Amino acid sequence: MHFSKPKRPIQLMEICGTHTMSIARSGLKSLLPDDVKLISGPGCPVCVTPSSLIDLAYDLAQRPNTLLCSYGDLLRIPGNKYSSLQGLPQVKICLSCMDALTLAKENPSKNVIFLGVGFETTAPGSAIAILEAQRQNIQNFFFLSLLKQTKPAICTLLEQENTLIDGFLCPGHVAAIIGEQGFSFLPNQYHRPGVISGFDPEDILYSIELLIQMLNQDKPAIQNTYGRIVKPQGNQTAQAIIQIVFEPQDSLWRGLGNISKSGLQLKKEYETWDAWKRFNLPPLTNTEPKGCQCASILCGQKEPKQCPLFKTVCKPQTPIGPCMVSSEGACAASYLYESEDLL
Repeated sequence: MHFSKPKRPIQLMEICGTHTMSIARSGLKSLLPDDVKLISGPGCPVCVTPSSLIDLAYDLAQRPNTLLCSYGDLLRIPGNKYSSLQGLPQVKICLSCMDALTLAKENPSKNVIFLGVGFETTAPGSAIAILEAQRQNIQNFFFLSLLKQTKPAICTLLEQENTLIDGFLCPGHVAAIIGEQGFSFLPNQYHRPGVISGFDPEDILYSIELLIQMLNQDKPAIQNTYGRIVKPQGNQTAQAIIQIVFEPQDSLWRGLGNISKSGLQLKKEYETWDAWKRFNLPPLTNTEPKGCQCASILCGQKEPKQCPLFKTVCKPQTPIGPCMVSSEGACAASYLYESEDLL
């Protein structure tokens, strides 16, 4: 593919872990003009979850008659006190919140707690599970909300001093829920272009070309190259379900700190199923392992190769930080697919 020549060096950030993996797997960075740099942002929901969650969940799993469940990646993240949740007999992998609800129905003598990590993409499914628990009056199912919203994180990145992000590859999965309108703040508030992109290499390359053109012309806008999935107003049914069950709350992000109204918590009428309140859990904190640069990598300030632990003690088989654990993590993508000469 022939790219337009950038008028100046530019940095473009992808904020979706699936984009991160596709870019690395396809070797797309090697195809870009010299003046175009791709950097990874906080697009992996497991990676941005604070480190103390693992320790909190580990202790929670030790309570009598408790089953803990979540997605596989989260269960492999190291904690501060404990190595991970993986392998505990009272911890199960579930592919969805509805699977956890089924597990609760099958185990009526157990308190089944789902660790609900994710962005707007997983929030509708979690909301449906909560509504179904209410409809069926399932009293032994609990949701520990770790849900986060994309816009507040991007705003926080752009409002940092000396930010060097010129444009964004916007996440196709999130955009399928919130629509093109969900990213209009980029040109309107921050004079930055964004392109909502699919995940095939061709989608991503075309999206990068559009970003270069908009930056060359100094005409930032939101363009959508994923129109086969993403509509201008998004999935309004999914948005309505989220608004029925959840409300915004402040949330702690690894790398970005506490961001106002960036999380989602269960509304008061659904607090029967709120694990935070039912088990009186403390707020999360974050402490990075010594030497680990995941926090800086998630903000686009460093690349995996700049972490002293990368490919030495931190590998997919022996991860230190979440960016090496997650199937959407920048360190895992770089380790698996980017050759030494690119590093």
